[in-house]
Amino acid sequence: MAAGGLARPAAPLASALGLAPPRLSQRWLGAVPAGGRTITLPPGADLLGLEWAAPAEAGVQLRVGRRGGRWSGWVTAGACCAWLEGASASAPARLIAGPVWTGGASALQLRATHPLAGVRLHIVDVSGGVGAHRLALAREMLGSASALQAAAPTLHAGPGQPRILARAGWARGVARPRVAPAYGVVRMAFVHHTETPNGYLAAEVPAMLRAIFVFHRDVRGWNDIGYNFVIDAFGRIFEARAGGIDEPVVGAQAGGFNLESTGVAVLGAFSSRRTSVAAGRALQRLLAWKLALHGVSAQGRARVRVNPAGAVYSRFPAGAHVWLPHIAGHRDGDATDCPGDALYHQLPAIRRRTRRLAPSPTRATLVLGAAAPPAPAPGAPAQPSAGAAFSLSGRLALLDGTAIAGAPIRLQLRSVARHGEAVNERTLAEARTDAAGGWSLPLGPAGSAGREVWLRALYAGAVGQPSGAGAAVSDPLRVPASLIASLEAAAPSEAASAPPAR
Repeated sequence: MAAGGLARPAAPLASALGLAPPRLSQRWLGAVPAGGRTITLPPGADLLGLEWAAPAEAGVQLRVGRRGGRWSGWVTAGACCAWLEGASASAPARLIAGPVWTGGASALQLRATHPLAGVRLHIVDVSGGVGAHRLALAREMLGSASALQAAAPTLHAGPGQPRILARAGWARGVARPRVAPAYGVVRMAFVHHTETPNGYLAAEVPAMLRAIFVFHRDVRGWNDIGYNFVIDAFGRIFEARAGGIDEPVVGAQAGGFNLESTGVAVLGAFSSRRTSVAAGRALQRLLAWKLALHGVSAQGRARVRVNPAGAVYSRFPAGAHVWLPHIAGHRDGDATDCPGDALYHQLPAIRRRTRRLAPSPTRATLVLGAAAPPAPAPGAPAQPSAGAAFSLSGRLALLDGTAIAGAPIRLQLRSVARHGEAVNERTLAEARTDAAGGWSLPLGPAGSAGREVWLRALYAGAVGQPSGAGAAVSDPLRVPASLIASLEAAAPSEAASAPPAR
């Protein structure tokens, strides 16, 4: 369409400038010969995924054409097993390649190293049948792109928190998670790519994320978009999976390792092409901040356990304890080519540069233990205990062991609403570290067994102080809800003065 035609868009385009609800459809293709096949696509084919029954080892490539006969370059659509109930490691129920962004292509060409059987095409439309690329052009020329707001909270860890764009800016109320998020720990980070053809527009990215969300949730069967964060070619960082940018949200991006990692995907195909300079810098800054916040160095290795629930994706057996880099490529843990050869070979330099950005992260710990009974006054008889008392304690130090003394520690209770789209950390009490970096808060006895809640310790950082201690959050700790009342009473004056995290 000519630029002049975009000034007064036609009715379908004008109506689509509002937010069209995503639509998922399928097309049965049956058998596809190794030599390939060309498929005409319906209007609004913005993202494609290919599913087939056999063979598992087939290498699949695809390219898409827009109106006018221009074809994209070939993209390798890496297969990933989606395991249904009753399937086994030797007999996957189905194989899924993609998703691959097209932005509203009119035709698809497939080719594979082997003939494919039982082929089904998944099509996601996030543009109301107009085509997301065409829609992005119209929005840019009409100046109707919506502003993207930064996510909260802001915590000065590592080199400082980069600007992370809030999930609400791309989800816009039509990409709701299926269930509330789960929380684990962050011992390492996995770097991914999305196999999206390079050359997309900045205005396409929110629609791309909505389409990937639909594919992950409704085709792969995940609860939300798989990645914790996504970075585009323009260096913008997006909050992806719901649950809180400062939280150890369990993703669905590294089967077998999701409980102990965070995942960052770069939008693009990087088998033979490196990331843009802007994307590379954003990746380093995000990793430096996120790992430092959880007390992890950019270099080194973490000992992690292969979760049996996701071991079918892994290169290692279920339950195995393996050592993986703190900044790993997806292929380091799972049977995949992700994040592409070019990006994978960038990782050593990314680790070094990220380490320079955050040379000395801060580590915060939080434990629940039995409190020592108070000593009786001289000459007074010992009193029988009415029930075991508890205490919360921890330590704050740099990774080299240097204690951080006199630091305020907030004890916070997590609450989640709207399946993780709204997360709040409410400060219940505050403690201060001693000369050895330790702190402790006494609690009363726990009540009868029942509901449990999650706590964390937060140190908000000391920006500009000689210690250079950045913000740090402890691993989350599950405690009986009956202890919360005694925690709030433990230090009421400090709790009243401590602002909430959000």
